[in-house]
Amino acid sequence: MKTSSIALRIVVLLLGDALTLALTTVFGFAFHDQLGAFSTRMLATFIPLLAAWLLIAPHVRAFDLRHIDQFNQLWRPFWAMILAAPMAAWLRGVWLNTVILPIFVIVLGGISALALFLWRVIFYFVGTRLGWRYG
Repeated sequence: MKTSSIALRIVVLLLGDALTLALTTVFGFAFHDQLGAFSTRMLATFIPLLAAWLLIAPHVRAFDLRHIDQFNQLWRPFWAMILAAPMAAWLRGVWLNTVILPIFVIVLGGISALALFLWRVIFYFVGTRLGWRYG
């Protein structure tokens, strides 16, 4: 497989992950009727969430080319987000200089992990349909 083709798929995967986390953030604010105008609080949730994801996911091999095209490896991004949620909440707490509620960590991690899992399932099935194979 061509290197440029692999790079394109990794970019699509990363952009999809970022979009999924952005939508999760927007969903959370909408759920709490705080959507209104775009605010720095929304960024204070999204940026730490994305940063924690990008720091933790590689260690769980959520971007490993040998795993992203295997259905039985779809647990990796889910587990990576569960592990990244406490870091994301801590980073958000530091940014906003506020306390970190344990229920926030649980909900943030659970909803984000589920959203990433669903995105990665879509990515898997589209990739399978298009004949994407990595290893």
